[in-house]
Amino acid sequence: MHDAPEEPRRFREKPVSFVRRSGRMSDAQERAWSELAPRFVIAVARDAAATSILPESHIDPAQTWGRPAPLVAEIGSGQGHAIVHAASTRTDTDFLAIEVFKAGLARTMLDGERAGVTNLRLVEANAPEVLEHLLPEASLDELWVFFPDPWHKAKHNKRRLVAPEFPPLAARALKDGGMLRLATDWEDYARQMREVLDDAPQFERAFPGEWAERFEGRVVTAFERKGAAKGREIRDLTYRRAPRP
Repeated sequence: MHDAPEEPRRFREKPVSFVRRSGRMSDAQERAWSELAPRFVIAVARDAAATSILPESHIDPAQTWGRPAPLVAEIGSGQGHAIVHAASTRTDTDFLAIEVFKAGLARTMLDGERAGVTNLRLVEANAPEVLEHLLPEASLDELWVFFPDPWHKAKHNKRRLVAPEFPPLAARALKDGGMLRLATDWEDYARQMREVLDDAPQFERAFPGEWAERFEGRVVTAFERKGAAKGREIRDLTYRRAPRP
């Protein structure tokens, strides 16, 4: 009798909100990783998966950025347009770009270098693990989630980032009174986000009416223009972290 084949090793118990694509990077992007990553990218201890964070391996923000300052993190920073603009215009605040796509992180570093920013750091990692393990509790003043992957097919909805498991992780990382800002161009995802966060005891609405006003710090990106060109309405949401018991 043959032994049963071993089950494939499972790196995570839950599906992640991304599919990690690989592709050839440009010479400039390769240079970013070789020359700029030591300045911009936070080196983290990994668990089994390439984009994981080893539990209990949190950073000290004041040491990482070299000063005590308000801290803002963006989940899914993409090419870095929003966060580089913010870092260059809000020099009294520190910023963390959370992304899994190396080419996007490389572009962010290149633009950050051109803008001369010193208050921006990047981490190549799965966002929920950053919120749970890398960031100390109550370390964020703001958390941004702009245009996360909508996973618009019903069978893939389970991959969406903003689901019932998300608010406790976001609330852990945010200070009391800290702001959670979200935007999407998919109406059904916007409604799911609102339902999930309205039901979360850690958060309270920071907007009247059906949707929040556009956040001034959210610059218009090529991604947003593409959605608008297809007739999709942009919807914003803003929530405040409720005081801890």
